[in-house]
Order: sequence, then structure tokens, then C-alpha cells
Amino acid sequence: MALNDWFQKGMTYEQYVGQMKQNREEMLSIQERFSLRPEDKERLETLREKGLRAIVLTEDWCGDAMVNNPILMKIAEAAGIEVRFLMRDENLELMDQYLTNGKSRAIPIYIFLDREGKEYAVWGSRAPEVQRFVDEVRAKLPPKDAPDFAEKQKAIYGKMREKFLRDEQVWRHIADSIIARIHQ
Repeated sequence: MALNDWFQKGMTYEQYVGQMKQNREEMLSIQERFSLRPEDKERLETLREKGLRAIVLTEDWCGDAMVNNPILMKIAEAAGIEVRFLMRDENLELMDQYLTNGKSRAIPIYIFLDREGKEYAVWGSRAPEVQRFVDEVRAKLPPKDAPDFAEKQKAIYGKMREKFLRDEQVWRHIADSIIARIHQ
């Protein structure tokens, strides 16, 4: 299936939010609290003439999607990018074309299309600074076969979630990374 067909199959943001069962309020709270800098808006305004569109591969249970998707929507609004959402687990044929490091179905993945429906840019699933933070936190986990692994992993995921929900510097890293990727 062509990327244009995948785009047409996708949900609007309103439809995606309407069907969410997890992380809805948290995601919307980030969207309400995050704003682009004036210089970001000026830079993104120059993309309007390109007529970009974006396909988002996501799931509502994903903490990365919770923080990245509302930031993408602010960027899309400023750049005039029409966005459609596809659930990763229902669209593995497309997801498997965009594996992280060639093996992981990490989400969200943003596939930006030009006017003709050709791939313009791909972003996901994390900004480099956020990935470094996650790697550092995960490095503190005991081995997977340790008796307290599950408990420690749950605690670490809770701390990561709190950081994603509250740390505006994380949001800035995400916005900067997405903007740099599409402003090529």
C-alpha cells in the first residue's frame, strides 16, 4: 500500500483522542501547557508552502506517544501539516517498514509526506536527549532475572512518566528534534 493510502486510512487527531482509553488526560494536559517559541513558529511557517502531511504510528498506552504527540500537533499547526493517526498494532505492515534500529517497533513514528505522497522525513521514537535519559535510567536496573527487577522497572517507568509529564526541558528537546528533522 502506498503512503498516501496509509494516510487516508488514518484517524484525525480528534478521532484519535476520542477513542483513547489510556493517557488521554495526561496527553491533553501537555498539549495545553506546551507552546512553541516565536522563532519556532517563524521557522515552521516557511514549511507551509511544502504542503506536508504526516502519518503517526502510535498507541494510547505508550508514554513516549503521550509526550510526543501533543508536541507534534503544535508543530503541525504552525507548519500547516495535516496529520493522521494509525494504531501500531493494527498496522504492522507499515510499522515493520519503520523499525527502530531495524528491529524494534518503538513508537511513536512520524512519517512526513510531501505533496506527491513520497516520504519527506521520518522521526521517532525519541529525541536524542530523551533517549540518553532513558538509557541512563535503564542502566540502573538490576539484571532481568533479579528477583526485584519487575519492582524496580515499575518504579523507574513511573519516574520517567513523571519527567515526561512535567519537565518542560524534555518537551523542548522533543520539539527541537522534530523541527530539525522536518526543516531540512
